[in-house]
Amino acid sequence: MRKIIFVTIISWISIASFAQNEMDALRYTYLWHGGNARYISMGGAFGALGANTSAFSLNPAGIGLYNNPEFNISPSILNTSSNSYYNGGQGEDSRLNAGISHIGIVLTNEYLKVNTRGKWKNVQFGFAINQLKNFNRKAYINGNNNTNSISDMYAELAKGVSVQEIEDNFNNEFTYDLNPAWWSYLFNNIENTNTYVGNAPPGGVFQGKFIESWGSLNEVSLTFGANYDDLLYFGATIGIPYFNYKERTLYTEDALREDIPESTYRSIAIHDRLDSQGTGINLKLGIIARATDWMRLGLAIHTPTYYAQIKDEWDMTINSSWDSFTDESNSSDIGYFEYNLSSSLKAVTSVAFIIKKYGLISADFEVVDYSKSSLDSPNYHFPYENQDIRSLYKATGNLRLGTEWRVANFSFRGGFNYYGNPYRGSVNDGSATSYSFGLGFKERNFYLDIAWVTTDQSEDYYLYGYKGVSVNKAVNDFRYSNFVLTYGIRF
Repeated sequence: MRKIIFVTIISWISIASFAQNEMDALRYTYLWHGGNARYISMGGAFGALGANTSAFSLNPAGIGLYNNPEFNISPSILNTSSNSYYNGGQGEDSRLNAGISHIGIVLTNEYLKVNTRGKWKNVQFGFAINQLKNFNRKAYINGNNNTNSISDMYAELAKGVSVQEIEDNFNNEFTYDLNPAWWSYLFNNIENTNTYVGNAPPGGVFQGKFIESWGSLNEVSLTFGANYDDLLYFGATIGIPYFNYKERTLYTEDALREDIPESTYRSIAIHDRLDSQGTGINLKLGIIARATDWMRLGLAIHTPTYYAQIKDEWDMTINSSWDSFTDESNSSDIGYFEYNLSSSLKAVTSVAFIIKKYGLISADFEVVDYSKSSLDSPNYHFPYENQDIRSLYKATGNLRLGTEWRVANFSFRGGFNYYGNPYRGSVNDGSATSYSFGLGFKERNFYLDIAWVTTDQSEDYYLYGYKGVSVNKAVNDFRYSNFVLTYGIRF
């Protein structure tokens, strides 16, 4: 697949690089564990605690600590705000989203009609739908550029290509970049050569980029577990993750000067659309050991997730405005491609300290190697894109800490997360930090929990770049504020 952007330090790709690439691999493998209110209020540090349906996606051995059936459901509200800084300009935006972040149910011996023997005290089956990532966010980047324009990038990209190849577009190679840019007159050919120049107005341009995405990545978990003598707990989860991702971007340029030549555009607008969806499968195996009455240890292994036939659909439209003639508008064909994605193996080690009936402290450490992801399809094996994955990404560690303290029927909770930077060297910093707080109320047969978690992440973003045409980076600071309410019953 042909890529239009070749800047290797991009976090978000600016002009839609419609070919599937290393960013697709990171988007669907860099996950934050979501779940019900108790789970996220304690930072998701449940690898050694268990007895929470959200932990099916973390350490399935946790189901072994259930003695009675349970059902819970968790509606949530997420607000994402962003601040972007580019060439002295600052942009702000936000997006609000409401939905269901978790549904879980556990059945034990009585409902499963299973008779245990010897020291095997209980067996369990669980079903959960857990949101692992929410794609809802918006950003607005803006600033002046007196050095170059995106039209210069198109001119550089076209170097060595004949006008006939760009115009005829017989093999679809230039459908989503050079062809619509050419017919919108963003760049011109130098006569009798295969070199080109951009038609940007002199004096610089004011550049802006609106970026909006939405959708989520959820996982259906089918979990089986067992309890051996209240000392060892075993579990296995068949995970079926599925995602729906939509992105819309609008890139604009406006002349900074009023007096511009008739041969240059006054403004341009480039609209990009990307819709993607996929379903995968994985296996998770886990064990929890009650080392003492006050300490538990946990270990879980996640096999790579395999997404078969991810479906991407995209298109673009370019509008250009001129003083000397009618405005131009040109759209690409609708692109469609199916491909496969495989993530890397993941390992989670955990420890929890139980302070009698008063409280607990827990910690998880998770290791994942993002460089082991790979793309593939029947007709193309992504040699360059997979090499980018290996050279741009690395193994990293994710830390989750949680605590809970009980007073009568009430519980007070807190948590902290640090998700490590998946990029090598100084390429970028995609790390994220979360703080969470929560409150719970429990009676004999029901419970009610609330949680609030805030996550901060900063990413570098480049509006465009190819060979000698580059721009300064924009810095996007995101804050995700999530409120979750959980109602659960035991029966």
